[in-house]
Amino acid sequence: MLGLFTRAVLVVGAVAGIAGSALGQTKVVKVDGSSTVYPVTEAVAEEFQAATKGAVKVTVGIAGTGGGFKKFTRGETDVSNASRPIMKGEMEDAVKNGIEYIELPICFDALTVVINPKNTWAETMTVEELKKIWEPAAQGKITMWNQIRPEWPAEKINLFGAGADSGTFDYFTEAIVGKAKSSRGDFTASEDDNVLVKGVEGDKFALGYFGFAYYAAHAKKLKAVKIDWEKDTLGPVEPSAANVIAGKYNPLSRPLFIYVNKKSVETRPEVRQFVEFYIKNVKELSAEVKYVPLPDSAYELVKSRFDRMDVGTVFGGHPEVGLTIEDILKRETVSEAKSHGDDKK
Repeated sequence: MLGLFTRAVLVVGAVAGIAGSALGQTKVVKVDGSSTVYPVTEAVAEEFQAATKGAVKVTVGIAGTGGGFKKFTRGETDVSNASRPIMKGEMEDAVKNGIEYIELPICFDALTVVINPKNTWAETMTVEELKKIWEPAAQGKITMWNQIRPEWPAEKINLFGAGADSGTFDYFTEAIVGKAKSSRGDFTASEDDNVLVKGVEGDKFALGYFGFAYYAAHAKKLKAVKIDWEKDTLGPVEPSAANVIAGKYNPLSRPLFIYVNKKSVETRPEVRQFVEFYIKNVKELSAEVKYVPLPDSAYELVKSRFDRMDVGTVFGGHPEVGLTIEDILKRETVSEAKSHGDDKK
């Protein structure tokens, strides 16, 4: 995935960090959660495992953000991938089980609405039209394309979307319908985005949504819908890194996170080394899998938060819509300032 020179540099750095590991004994770092974040974490895991020459194995599951947090707050995993911030109930579960966590933003995603390449009529859709399709009241009532616009085909809309344990489901319903987890139920749902990709690829009348990386990996067999959000008056905007960075792809651009178990970091050097490796290399690797890296200044703040072992959340509570890269910088800066203030007390 990385060039030979870059890989060599990573190998030297990581092997030096793992020098204290017991020879011949493979250590395991357990990661689970968001299928959207999976391509980033899997890329990091592959490079880290190569760098450590098999001394550490990183397992990466795709239980969905919600499913991942269930395991994480029970202490079953070391790192949780999340395509939305931790929610109140999950915070409460963590407290109940004595799990302290470090929240680390890692990159941005452009949640992508997709259609089949043979679909020539719905290349642009408004947020209101998407809401008309996906809101709970649409179930059993809005079933045909021509119910959205009269000039569209009198054909059934076959829907594919994220499962209820997915952070993508939470974010999409919040952004489009207006309330997290508020959705019609008569659609093909999965926490595995590859299932959704295949569904839309094989159906001219399909409509689905998932993370940009999965669209980019199958761009020849899918078509991204341009989103027209009436509130920002920009007109139709396609999902792209440039539009996310410019703050134009609304309301479906969003930050992605990993959450790290503090105890795992404190008691197991391989977890600390993996997270340090993650922070150091996620900018390059997230770009390789077609997500949008944060600015260098943001990664410096993220590294500072991890170095301080700054537990808790500054983003949690609900799947916030409309967070920009500037918001990430502001919140990380405030968090760092508060921490330094606490250090002086």
